[in-house]
Parts: sequence; C-alpha cells; structure tokens
Amino acid sequence: MQSNILIVGGGAGGLELACKLGRKLGPQAVTLVDSRLFHIWKPSLHEVAAGTLDVHQEGLSYQMLAHDNGFTFVYGPMLALDAAQRQLTVGAIYSGTTGQAEREEVLPQRRIGYESLVLAVGSTSNYFGVPGAAEHTISLNATEDAERFRLTLLKLLTQAELQKSTRPEAGVDIVIIGGGATGVELAAELREASGVYAAYGFRQLKAERDVRITLLEGAPRILAPLPEKVSTAALELLHQRAVKVVTDTRVTAIGADAVTAGDTVYPAQIVVWAAGIKAPDFLAQLGLPTVKSGQLDVDARLAVKGHADIYALGDCAACAGPDGKLVPPRAQAAHQQADYLAAHFLRRRQGRPPQERPYVYRDYGSLVSFGQTTSVGSLMGSLKGLSWFVDGMVARLMYVSLHLMHHRAVLGTVRTAVLALARFLIKRSTPLVKLH
Repeated sequence: MQSNILIVGGGAGGLELACKLGRKLGPQAVTLVDSRLFHIWKPSLHEVAAGTLDVHQEGLSYQMLAHDNGFTFVYGPMLALDAAQRQLTVGAIYSGTTGQAEREEVLPQRRIGYESLVLAVGSTSNYFGVPGAAEHTISLNATEDAERFRLTLLKLLTQAELQKSTRPEAGVDIVIIGGGATGVELAAELREASGVYAAYGFRQLKAERDVRITLLEGAPRILAPLPEKVSTAALELLHQRAVKVVTDTRVTAIGADAVTAGDTVYPAQIVVWAAGIKAPDFLAQLGLPTVKSGQLDVDARLAVKGHADIYALGDCAACAGPDGKLVPPRAQAAHQQADYLAAHFLRRRQGRPPQERPYVYRDYGSLVSFGQTTSVGSLMGSLKGLSWFVDGMVARLMYVSLHLMHHRAVLGTVRTAVLALARFLIKRSTPLVKLH
C-alpha cells in the first residue's frame, strides 16, 4: 500500500489534518492510521469516567469519518518505521483479548509506503518513578481507561450501598493525583455525578458524605499554569462541592488501597493519576531525534530535524516558539498545528513554494469545566499579557463551543448542528449518568 501523506494518530490534531487534506486531495493521497476504531475528543474523557457522557454515543467511527471526508483509514497499531525506505509497519489486529488461548487474526500485519509522514501519536502518563503508580492508578489517556474507571466506580457504589446497613461508614474513597485541568475537571464532574448516582437507586448513600474525593497537588496551588484568579475561583468551587484539596504535597507511594504523601496516608479505593504526561516510549525506538522528555525534536515548520519528509504535531512534538519555550501540550496547539501542516501540504501539491512563516503558537486562553452548568477560565487578548477572567454559564457555553468546533472540523457545520440537537434530546429521555 502506498500513500502520499500518511498520518499516524487519530487524536484532535491528526484527525483534523486528515479531514482537511482528505476533502481536498482524496483517499489515494491521504491515509490515517490508528489503533482504535472510534474517535473521542480527549478533553471530554473526564465526563466519560464520571458516567455523564456515554462513549458509545459520543464516539465517532474513523471508517465513517474517512468515507465522509475523503481519506483512507487503516486500523492497527504502529509497530516500526523504516525512514530510509519510507515505509511504516502497522501491526495485526486479533479478535478477543490479550491472554486468551485462541485469538483469531482479523487483519494481518501491513506495510505502508509514504511520501510524507506525520506523527500525531499524543502522549501517555508520566509516573515520575513513584512506586506503585503504574500498577495501582488509572490514567485518563484513552476511552478504555475512562470506561474502566466508570465501571469500577459503579461496582464500589453498589458494594457501599449493600454494606451501609451494617457499616455506617461505608462509602467510596477516590484520590486524584494532580491538580491540573484533568484532575480538577474530574473531581468536579465526579461530585456532580455522585449525586445523580445516589438518586438512581443508591438511596442509602449521601454523595458529599459517602463519596469522598481528595485532590492532591504538588504545586502551591491547583491549575498552576493559569492565572491565580482562575486557580482561586476553581479552589472555591471545589470546596463548595466538598472536594478535599491538598496542595504542596508530594506523593511518595501508592498501594492497592492507599496513597502515601509524606507522613500522611489517604485511604483510596480508586486512584487517578493526572500528574503529568510524556511522549510514548516507542518514539525513542524509531531512530528519530528526540528531546529529554521523549518528544520528537521538530523545527519551526514542524518537520522532524534531519528528516524533511517526516513531521510531528501535538503532544508528541517538541516545538520551540520564538521565545525558546516549548509549545504546551494542549488541544488548541494540536488544532493550530493541523491547520499549519494542512496549508503546507496543499501548497506543495499545488506546486507553490513552501510557507515562509514558521509555526507560532497562539494562546487563546484556557477554560476548565465544573460539571454540566459552570466553568472558569481566562481568555487571552490580542495584546501580550492581556486576559479576561470568565466564569459561570457564559464560560460553560464557551467550553461546550470548543467541543463543537472540533466536531465541526471533522463533521461539517450541518452535521455538527444535527448531532448537538440529537444529543440534547437524548439527554432528556435517558438517565443523566450511564448505569450499565
């Protein structure tokens, strides 16, 4: 198989790039490779984990998106890269799960040739060597992680409900490690969802008393990269929701039922790791230049250094701005980089000279969700250092609009509007949380 432009990774940036190029160039020219069949916007995984968003309704089929946007989809994990021969190896797909005695091969291992390769493989959790972190925590890196958390929470709620008559203290202890956007959003969403779960049959449980949520952060304040006013507002909202927040603390060990931070031990039946990310380990095995964080070292035009035909975008790319600082791992950065590379490839196909301007990240601010009714954040102005604090319903509507903008990029305006209306109506006729 041969493709002019081969994109690996169907996250926000990779998928948007495939859609933009596919509509212009067609399936013979553009191919997307991903190890999953469905796409979900990663910033919404905390809602999937809490059960307030059904992944089976939210997920978008890559095969459908390929058909509608004019690119080719290849299902399978990236195994190897032969940069000299410009060939990528995609792993086989098997039925069943790992460990089963008999697993049938559904798709064989394949090799795909390319003229240009774009790596958009995202990031994975960075445990910083904390003992027990990899074995005893859940990280919201993918849909299966969020679903595992949700099902575990349902099981623990059921057990606590059954034990309540004989053990008044029975409940669920949840510890979230990391006070960035993921950790804060999950804590708020869980508090809102726990009240809904209690109303749907867990009648002996009182959400604020029996679903005990603790958020641990190593920095002096939560949401440390954002303006202090946003951090203060977020802390107040968490306190209102009976979420225990502990800052300036370092987790030293994680066990099957507890988290240790210095001299303090926090009981924990579920532990979520949201304290940091890193590039996937396999990038270091590709023979491409990487930086200390494991990210691919790219130049100002997002080309991997020393490889004019290989590009990288999103969390897996170490792209320095004019000030020397690396572009932050945010969805808006991946979106901007997808736009930049789409323009680059289209110019080249049209026989026009390459873009003279390098890629420059533009920070439009950050919004943090606090359940289904409110958000907080800051919006950046066109003047350097100028920002506006936003909160409440206005901020929530703006947060939702970011999700819709991503859907618009891959589905188009009309279908996004129809989908938004359909989901609004479905929420009026189904449980507010997923119960199975």
